Amino acid sequence: METPLIVLAVVVVLALVGGLWFYAGRRKGDVPPEVGPHRPTSADDVLLTPPDEREGETGTATATLERPESIPGRMQRLRARLAGSGGFGKAVLSVMSRGDLTEADWEEIEDTLLTSDLGLEVTTELMDNLRTQAKVLDTTDPGAIRGVLREQLLALVDPTMDRSLNLTRPVPAESWNAADGAPAAAVLMVGVNGTGKTTTCGKLARVLVAQDKTVVMGAADTFRAAAAEQLTTWGERVGVDVVRSDREGADPASVAYDAAREASRTGVDVVLVDTAGRLQNKAGLMDELGKIKRVMEKVAPVGEILLVLDATTGQNGMRQAQVFSEAVGVTGIVLTKMDGTAKGGIVVTVQRELGVPVKLVGLGEGADDLAPFDPEGFVDALLA
Repeated sequence: METPLIVLAVVVVLALVGGLWFYAGRRKGDVPPEVGPHRPTSADDVLLTPPDEREGETGTATATLERPESIPGRMQRLRARLAGSGGFGKAVLSVMSRGDLTEADWEEIEDTLLTSDLGLEVTTELMDNLRTQAKVLDTTDPGAIRGVLREQLLALVDPTMDRSLNLTRPVPAESWNAADGAPAAAVLMVGVNGTGKTTTCGKLARVLVAQDKTVVMGAADTFRAAAAEQLTTWGERVGVDVVRSDREGADPASVAYDAAREASRTGVDVVLVDTAGRLQNKAGLMDELGKIKRVMEKVAPVGEILLVLDATTGQNGMRQAQVFSEAVGVTGIVLTKMDGTAKGGIVVTVQRELGVPVKLVGLGEGADDLAPFDPEGFVDALLA
């Protein structure tokens, strides 16, 4: 009797060992890893894409993050690039330095100003001031003429405008639950297709990280899958999370709301929301943009609405700016493609028409080719 009992005991032990081995193997390699954090919402399934993590040779996750260029470094580099591009101010200065200006000379100055996108009203005002100052000075001294022209141009650009971004944490909306955290400062990026809005959104995240701000981005351009991927790539490079939808064509307002809520929950400083490029003659899409703003403000007021404009579009850019301002109340302008100052008059025109400042300029395609707008540096570049 003892022998069968011993055999039975051995069989039981072997079965237990085999079961434990199989279970351990399943846990170690047979179960697929999670694709990523997933958080369902009332309207859509929204994915929170974390900073880039890649498997190293040891099998452990390693993150490689870039450190964006400092703001002073950006501004110095961009000023140098602007100065070398040849501005309309330099062309005007060249004519005025001839002395004893004829009517043909004044017409040449006027043509230069008009082709720089200053617009007729601003050009007329500047021409009147320059004629008056030329009579008062009665000199061909380049230094004196340059001083007068610089003063006039700087007055047009208006250095007194507040160009800082409003990144103060807002007071929560009345319906917001304090247990869900303190709302982050909210920045909404708007603009038509082709202005580089999504790229600018990613570059602005780098500017904020360079200022030691923590950021969450929302990919509310849900009708273009490439936009969400592009924004995610920008975020991965500097360790910024991106809230996005897991399906194309999802409700943009829902994604924007989730981004604001996620920023509040995680305690970051700024939530930066990219929106779809919108044609200024599409009333339905403009209404949708207003909806995004209203839904975000269920968390807290939106402190900044930045309109991204292509500096080379001239007066067409002005029409875009006016429509967006009427739709959502633009608080600042970001001018992209400021690779030269020959068309720099758009800075003056857009500020005059909207009463809001140019706050940031993009100059070049580099990741850190976005910087706060410096009025004096810009005018000096026009005359360099």
